[in-house]
Amino acid sequence: MQPANSVTANPHPPPSRRDFLQWLAASPLVGALSGCLPPGAAVAPSAPPSGPSATTGNPSRSVLHAPVASAADALDVFDLERVAEIAMPPAHFGYIQTGVDGEETQRNNRTALERLHIRARRLVDVSRLDTRVTLFGREWPTPIVIAPCGSQRGFHPEGEIATARAAQAAGHLQVLSTVSSTGVEEVNEARGEPVWYQLYATSNREVTRAVVDRVRAAGCPVIVLTVDLPAGGNRLTLARWSRIDERSCTSCHRPGGRAPTVKPMFQGTGYRPADFRTPAMTWDFIGELRAMTDQRLVVKGLVTREDAELALEHGVDGIWVSNHGGRAEGSGRATIEALPEIAAAVGGRVPLIVDGGFRRGTDIFKAIARGADAVAVGRPYLWGLGAFGQAGVERALEILRDELAMTMRLAGTPSLSAIGPAAVGVN
Repeated sequence: MQPANSVTANPHPPPSRRDFLQWLAASPLVGALSGCLPPGAAVAPSAPPSGPSATTGNPSRSVLHAPVASAADALDVFDLERVAEIAMPPAHFGYIQTGVDGEETQRNNRTALERLHIRARRLVDVSRLDTRVTLFGREWPTPIVIAPCGSQRGFHPEGEIATARAAQAAGHLQVLSTVSSTGVEEVNEARGEPVWYQLYATSNREVTRAVVDRVRAAGCPVIVLTVDLPAGGNRLTLARWSRIDERSCTSCHRPGGRAPTVKPMFQGTGYRPADFRTPAMTWDFIGELRAMTDQRLVVKGLVTREDAELALEHGVDGIWVSNHGGRAEGSGRATIEALPEIAAAVGGRVPLIVDGGFRRGTDIFKAIARGADAVAVGRPYLWGLGAFGQAGVERALEILRDELAMTMRLAGTPSLSAIGPAAVGVN
């Protein structure tokens, strides 16, 4: 968005989103993109664009930031975001994009990363890179983790299956959401091995036990208990995108936005929508969950040293630093800022994962430098999924892997273990 004073400073304002979509409809790109548009997606009718490119007669400039025609053409994850915005139903795209309140927390996830700089070292042999990470005795080729997100069939018809196949293609750890649109058994089959399972513990313990038993029977080795969403978030961007969605949503939702059927992981249980939130849950639940299963237990959603210490006292196996991508509390605090104090409290005793605003390989490098063992990404692969399905997810992950490798070489760090606190500084 342009600053308010840019109107007088620039006599040729940039084309509006409507102008751009109208131009796109008349371009050859639409034909290339048509195969990836899900049912119900629409593009505005043809009309010439306005703005500088229309008056200068230089068409090359008008397509510099136009959507790419294939996943392979994406240069960074933001190229996939542009296509997803066009290809996806507005309300569903808004669900991916939304934060809470004025979105300070989501925005600060990015600005805090940008305030860090990399202290590159020279004359280091970086001809061979080692990006492997070991979590609970299992070695992964990359520290980049696929974060849980529910309802992925709302972004692409193949949903979590496309994501799982993309994870399998490059050996990424995938974490499946409780509110996925595909059951864990199908996802495990598509992934080729059991995934980790993110748990929203309902206020109905029998429902929670049934879900945990099912996940354990499916072979999932790790439960990731999410603790940062005891109540609903004030997701204004989602509400605004929903307003411009002209589709009839009765095929997806009942009036009021309620799902017409129970999510797959709650089917066969006594689940009711009122059970979903857990405002009364305390640290005592860790013990309850331990009594339900012998799976590894990671707690997701911690942002303070005090809570990290409590988690260790209660015997968790891992800690996931997260503010829910800026979608839970509107604290304004970035996860990359919270990471050092939690890493100091953990002291390497358990694996430490972080998410929140990671969009480039340099971001992942900075998280490793500040103490993370692995870095989870959400929106980048969801943009890829919404834009091009499995191919888009694969491309998003490939871009991040390639950028991380390039960053490591240019910084003189041939392995993840070589990326220490001295590798970054604050601007």
